Amino acid sequence: MSDVVRIGIGGPVGSGKTRLVERLIPELTKAGFSVAVITNDLVTDEDAQRVRRSGVIDPQRVLAVETGACPHTAIREDPSANLFAAQRLCAMFDDLDIILIESGGDNLAATFTSDLVDFWIFVIDTAAGDDIPRKKGIGLLQADLLVVNKIDLAELVGADLDRMRRDCAVARPAKPTVFTDLRSGQGLTEVTSRLIDGAMLTPARP
Repeated sequence: MSDVVRIGIGGPVGSGKTRLVERLIPELTKAGFSVAVITNDLVTDEDAQRVRRSGVIDPQRVLAVETGACPHTAIREDPSANLFAAQRLCAMFDDLDIILIESGGDNLAATFTSDLVDFWIFVIDTAAGDDIPRKKGIGLLQADLLVVNKIDLAELVGADLDRMRRDCAVARPAKPTVFTDLRSGQGLTEVTSRLIDGAMLTPARP
């Protein structure tokens, strides 16, 4: 499992984490990577079922972890359930390059332990308010890559994208932020590129 890169995807409920997983899989596959997925939900496997139904990945390559009441515990304080799921995937598929680990929906303080992931993305969205970057939650501050999703809704919800860009630059002066509309795919190419570069990914196959 040491050669398999584990990528965390966290953020609040409804920000677009599962959509990002569904969008990244074809892009990473096209770039030559073999991908599997672990989803985290409180008491269901709803997100895993959604990814399996998406048609972008072999359903057997998607495992679900039920975290109980505290989703951040499974990605930070006690990641054993996710590590076990990763070991299962590696045993099932010996060609794996990347495992995408989607956390359960949490708050701005959600972070991944380095024992679980090698690189992680934090997803927020404009509909939650354009003041989110100014609040500087630890998840937003520490993530390797910040994704600000649902820019297509900004005008409808009165979110000032220019102000969000400025606030993100202040909060994360040395770390990248990408603004996206994952429904249409806007910004996805940059997210994929920054993920590959930031995690120093190299395809095992041409």
